[in-house]
Amino acid sequence: MSGDYNMSMRKFLKQVGVTSQQAIEDALRKAGDPTGKSFEAKMVLTIDGLDVEHVVTGQIKDGDA
Repeated sequence: MSGDYNMSMRKFLKQVGVTSQQAIEDALRKAGDPTGKSFEAKMVLTIDGLDVEHVVTGQIKDGDA
């Protein structure tokens, strides 16, 4: 795999991470006081032209949850 693909993937994943964190923070602010709550999260990655569907699940929780 060429260095161009590697750099392009890293740039895409950085964008995913930054924009996802912003979206989560906005949703938490809109939810009011999420203290002590836990939320199930799922991220789905698909790539047009490749047979890829990658699913990551987890919890986003307050330290008191």
